[in-house]
Amino acid sequence: MSDTKTYGRGTIILRQGEPGDCMYVVQSGRVGIFQDYGQPQEKKIAELMSGEYFGEMSLLDHEPRSATAVVLDSDTMLTTVTEETFLSFFKENPAKVLMLAQQMCHRLRRTTEDYVEACKTVYESVEADKTGAPKSEGLLERIGKLCTAYLNFVRKGD
Repeated sequence: MSDTKTYGRGTIILRQGEPGDCMYVVQSGRVGIFQDYGQPQEKKIAELMSGEYFGEMSLLDHEPRSATAVVLDSDTMLTTVTEETFLSFFKENPAKVLMLAQQMCHRLRRTTEDYVEACKTVYESVEADKTGAPKSEGLLERIGKLCTAYLNFVRKGD
């Protein structure tokens, strides 16, 4: 059904921008998920461990990969789940469907919260500039956090 292999540290499993026709389940070890891998603005956006998934977005929506996945530990074991084996994989492991949905919801919720916070902060800052009102300490703190997050994103990741 699915193919399980062991990978060495530094192995690139999938690349940002490439087409994707499978997802991976981490059986053991760690995998880093990177934006702009190998570029000066490289940023590690996630670190996945046993039981976690990656690559599911391209498998489901047939869009190019949104990030690059790199093995972080020697002897990391991954199971490949192709489109052909996707349905049977979940029929044999129904609890995995719930885990996948929860993981995707968690990622979407975190992204949405970050986006809303950024929009709110920018709006309040622009309004304060328009009216000439001083920016509150809370607003200045949020602006500082956004700037720090942005600088960390454009700088080389962890």
